[in-house]
Amino acid sequence: MADDRRLEVLRAIVEDFVATREPVGSKALVDRHSLGVSSATVRNDMAVLEEEGYIAAPHTSAGRVPTDKGYRLFVDRLAPVKPLSSAERRAISVFLDDAVDLDDVMQRTVRLLAQITHQVALVQYPSLTRSTVRHVELVSLGNARLLLVLITDTGRVEQRVVEMASPCDDEFVGVLRQTLNSAAGGLKFADVATRVADLPGTFPEAQRTNVGIIVATLLETVIERTDERILMSGTANLTRFGAEFNGSVLPVLEALEEHVVLLNLLGKATATDALTVTIGHENQVESLTSTSMVAVGYGGSDDALAQLGVMGPTYMDYPGTMAAVQAVGRYVGRIVAES
Repeated sequence: MADDRRLEVLRAIVEDFVATREPVGSKALVDRHSLGVSSATVRNDMAVLEEEGYIAAPHTSAGRVPTDKGYRLFVDRLAPVKPLSSAERRAISVFLDDAVDLDDVMQRTVRLLAQITHQVALVQYPSLTRSTVRHVELVSLGNARLLLVLITDTGRVEQRVVEMASPCDDEFVGVLRQTLNSAAGGLKFADVATRVADLPGTFPEAQRTNVGIIVATLLETVIERTDERILMSGTANLTRFGAEFNGSVLPVLEALEEHVVLLNLLGKATATDALTVTIGHENQVESLTSTSMVAVGYGGSDDALAQLGVMGPTYMDYPGTMAAVQAVGRYVGRIVAES
């Protein structure tokens, strides 16, 4: 019973500190929460929580604040994801359903998350390496140039202008288009190479050089990507918390400019609909140890196609943020899966 009561005290401290950003004292806890015990008992519980590293005194006042360890316990045991209201869900659905293409979905998603949570929102484009070829289009641009357009099952579009060795007539372009789609259509990107590598040998000798150029360009498009695209919105929200980031928000903003950092922040969310929460010093980047990240994978299957999430100060509203991230992730996953 004492352990359960201390958990309730910790919950109250986290909720009050998130709401006020002021150290929390025992009297305030008794006044604001129905803990059913005296201030003296609460002080004793706070002393135990402090000794165990869940709360700390920022200075000599009687108030206490949660530590990273305290937030971790709060997230793992005390902060169930609270469901969004029907109005909130409807607003998310309407906003995202109006998107016209994948780029619009991604842009709307990152803006929506930033607006809902008042934090920095990050959205990763669906990974090409986990995608399936929906269609390969070839368009003649004249003067021995073709446009190769690769459309994935997630709606992502990749385009390459290809310089051919010699001019290509419409009949050749049509046959090559049909051949590529027959060979690669419906395949995972990882399987494309084995199906198209020998295609040049199936064409007349005079056409093999041009076919080889197109095949090589297609393979360059589907190989492992190291420049996965990430959109970010809401960095201005961090200025509201400036002094809380170890005295300055500048190192946080500088870290967010590094693409590798952004990928690492999102990278732990590898399963669809499974939330991951990284708190304070759990972040490997030193300038982000005063921040927390809530992320989720999205996509149409168990393995996430990509990730999205929200970053903010460690004293963020975890239940509300987790609910928003999970709800938006589900909608985005549905849209991508149906596109």
